[in-house]
Amino acid sequence: AMDAAPPPTSPAGLSAYVAVSQLLGLTLLGITGAWLGRYRGGVAWHSPLQFNAHPLCMVLGMVFLQGDALLVYRVFRHEAKCSTKALHALLHGLALLIALVGIVAVFESHRAKGIPDMYSLHSWCGMATFVLYLLQWCLGCGFFLFPRASFSLRGWYKPQHIFFGITLFILSITSCLLGITEMLLFKISDSYSHFVPEGILANTLGVLLVAFGLVVGYVLTREEWKRPPLAEELALSMDFKTLTEGESPGG
Repeated sequence: AMDAAPPPTSPAGLSAYVAVSQLLGLTLLGITGAWLGRYRGGVAWHSPLQFNAHPLCMVLGMVFLQGDALLVYRVFRHEAKCSTKALHALLHGLALLIALVGIVAVFESHRAKGIPDMYSLHSWCGMATFVLYLLQWCLGCGFFLFPRASFSLRGWYKPQHIFFGITLFILSITSCLLGITEMLLFKISDSYSHFVPEGILANTLGVLLVAFGLVVGYVLTREEWKRPPLAEELALSMDFKTLTEGESPGG
């Protein structure tokens, strides 16, 4: 009997970098929870602690889950494209939903305390990032998950989708860094310069946010780690082009 073909493997180093990204991501969540629990009183809805849901939701949704959604095509290299695509969209959608909860939390908290909205650089950058992220998700679903566009139009939009995906991930981390700084200046402005434990913990969170972004960005930009198209996917792409453009794939 002929030996079975060996299972496909990931490129050298990919699994290690993905594991590091997940370790950093979980550490981010742990430090965010520790900061809010130890120094800000914890998280509770419809209470003076409602605001604290905002940083927790943003780190979870707009950083950790968004980063994992971007890594889907590197991690699930040999699974069916439709399943990978659905998981990619699902993680992005979940990130949007959690971020929306965080946005509602901050607006309701401001209203209850009489604090004005949307005046700071953090709020401008954060809201712009969320709106563009929502638009990116809708366009991605329209072009790729429930495609109605022609083969050539999808081919044109794909590089734009990839570029804005990475750009929005960078903007999300940047907005979080601005938010951490703003929160520290509001809460501990008198003692921040004295290297108090809360300031050190929050600064550590910021450094880890940057580290997470760098690791995810490195994985995404390694050309040899991109997901290779399966043979059946190439055939389906050619059939789709023939059906939508009325020409042979070689024509």
